[in-house]
Amino acid sequence: MNLAIVILNWNGKTLLEQFLPTVIKFSKEASIYVADNASTDDSIGFLSTYFPEVIIIKNKENGGYAKGYNDALKNLKEDVFCLLNNDIEVTKDWLTPIIEHFKNSSKSEAIIQPKILDYKNKSKFEYAGAAGGFIDKYGYPYCRGRIFNSIEKDNNQYNKKDNIFWASGACLFIKSNVFKELNGFDEAYFAHMEEIDLCWRAQNLGYTVQYIPDSTVFHVGGATLENSNSQKTYLNFRNSLYTLVKNANGYVFILVLIRLILDGIAGFKYLCELKPKHAFALIKAHLAFYRRLPKLLKQRKSNNPSVKYYQKNSIVWLYYIKRKTTFKSL
Repeated sequence: MNLAIVILNWNGKTLLEQFLPTVIKFSKEASIYVADNASTDDSIGFLSTYFPEVIIIKNKENGGYAKGYNDALKNLKEDVFCLLNNDIEVTKDWLTPIIEHFKNSSKSEAIIQPKILDYKNKSKFEYAGAAGGFIDKYGYPYCRGRIFNSIEKDNNQYNKKDNIFWASGACLFIKSNVFKELNGFDEAYFAHMEEIDLCWRAQNLGYTVQYIPDSTVFHVGGATLENSNSQKTYLNFRNSLYTLVKNANGYVFILVLIRLILDGIAGFKYLCELKPKHAFALIKAHLAFYRRLPKLLKQRKSNNPSVKYYQKNSIVWLYYIKRKTTFKSL
């Protein structure tokens, strides 16, 4: 089994300098690529000088995470792709349990996520993925180890291999034939939640997504776009609605109506917190969603939504009203 580690980079020379050496040291089983999204810093020159063993893919433009990876992976021949953020520290033998699982897996086992801990506080899970992701009935994502902004300490409570609903794009392994069957990421997303859409579409085709805790990585998080950035708010709310309409089985218009109400409450909360930019970003996200709705409905028809996609009706209710702040308390 051949494995390609593909690191997407945009103006991340400092991050590559910090984290790439560990990836190279602990990833002898894989070919390592850096896909550069038309950086304007000296990322490519730096890589050519100090890491000649790394294969550089030069994307023609910064198309975000989705198009960046689609462009980078289209000509690769390896059996499995590892999509790895440039702000991740890997650990010794991190690839061994992943490779062993893929070697012994069934045809339907297509996507894997390792345990993702916080680089800045290595005893805690990291926001983007933690111990595997899920979504509620209305499309809001949450993780084992992270619900909204409540982050759990890693006390080995999620140390069992298990099926999850989505794997984090910070470190995601996928069989190359499945990635190509899905036509890669939906480039309309640009960034954020495209991995949830990818995993959901894969499951609608009968594939599974799994969490392998024997493999651990540490993620800085927010190195490209911080949580305080209103553009991140815009992308998260817009792309969440995209994903729900494209993939959810059942009465999707009722789901969207309920989301309109819940997102309206979120917007009011932003205003109360004196965050008008985030409230405006939420309104902008909904306007963009309504403009794209006809195309989303066409995609929905071709996606053939079929899987039961949620375990909880409303994570918003459980978290904000019932005060459930850990995955096991839900």
